[in-house]
Amino acid sequence: MKFKKIYFLVLISVFLSGCVQSTALLGPSVTIATTGNIMQAGLQYGANTAIKNETGKDAITHLKDAVNEEQGSQKFEEKIKNITKNTIDEVKKKLFIN
Repeated sequence: MKFKKIYFLVLISVFLSGCVQSTALLGPSVTIATTGNIMQAGLQYGANTAIKNETGKDAITHLKDAVNEEQGSQKFEEKIKNITKNTIDEVKKKLFIN
């Protein structure tokens, strides 16, 4: 069933790709089609629009630029180490409990 949905979406997107004036609604429409959650699609569209208005970049480009800025700093490396250490400690605790 899931394969049929994916196949259908790909097929439709190939045939209707010339009809799409703006791809801004393409992401939320795929979210609605796959999950059926209209609220999630609306929040996704609203967040993307807010980021675009505030920064002039789309969400992925803004995130990539923010990560690239932080990568060279010591704080970024310390944050990654702390997150990794905490995750490993939590997994160890769960494994020893069970």
